[in-house]
Amino acid sequence: MTLILLPPSEGKTGRSRGRPVDHASLSFPELNPVREQVLEALAKVSASADAYDVLGVGASLQHEVDRNTRWRTEPAVPVSELYSGVLYDALGYATLSAGSKRRAGNRLLVVSAAWGALRMADRVPPYRLSMGTTLPGLGPLASVWRDPLAAALADADGVIVDCRSSTYVAAWRPTGERAARWVSVNVVRERAGVRSVVSHNAKHTRGLVARHLVESGKDPGTPKALHTLVSERWNAELDRTGTGWTLTVLEHD
Repeated sequence: MTLILLPPSEGKTGRSRGRPVDHASLSFPELNPVREQVLEALAKVSASADAYDVLGVGASLQHEVDRNTRWRTEPAVPVSELYSGVLYDALGYATLSAGSKRRAGNRLLVVSAAWGALRMADRVPPYRLSMGTTLPGLGPLASVWRDPLAAALADADGVIVDCRSSTYVAAWRPTGERAARWVSVNVVRERAGVRSVVSHNAKHTRGLVARHLVESGKDPGTPKALHTLVSERWNAELDRTGTGWTLTVLEHD
C-alpha cells in the first residue's frame, strides 16, 4: 500500500478543553518509550532559561514554549486537525470525501520531532519542536528517532511518497528494498526554459499531490506507476537518484 510521508507544520491548532493524550491509543505504540523521553526532555528545557535558544524560537512564542511543559494535560487534537499551514491547507483533509478520508487514514503519515510517526486519527497535544533541535540529555532529534523509526516502519511494502523536508528525511531514510520504492517529491518553477527551486509554493504543491493520491483511489505499485498517476494532473518527471527516485513536479509561469 502507498505510504505518503508528510512533514509537520510549525502552526498547530489547539483546543481549550478535551482529554489529554492517551499513549496506548497512538499508532506505532512501540515508539512510546522514545516519545516519553523526548517529551520529558522537551518539557524540562521549555521550563528553563535556555528554552528559546535550544528550541530556536523567539520570545513572541512564549505561549507555545510554555505549552510544551503541559503536554501530559493539554487537550489532545486529532492529527487531521492539529497541523495548519500551506501544505495542510492544500491537502484540505476536512473537505475530502469519506472514502478519501479512509485512504488518508491508512496512507498519510506525519513524521514528528515529538511523536516520531503519527496517523491522521491519532490525537496529540500541540507542541513546539523541530527535528533540527538538539535536546539536552538526548542529542540531535534526527539521531534519536532514526533507529526507532526504522524499526517501526520496517513493514512498509508499497511505494513511499516522500513530501518531507530534508530536516525530517534525516530521521528516517528508507534503505534496502524499500529504497527502490522511495520517491521524493520535488517542485520547481520553469520560466523561459530556466528552472528554479520554490519553497512556499512547493509546500502547496506537495499538499495537492498528497490530496490527488488519496482522492484517486489508486494504489500505484511502482515509482513509474506513481509518475503516471501524478502526470494526470501535472507535468512531472521521474528520475533515479542514488538508491531512490525523485519525482519533479514542474510549475510554469
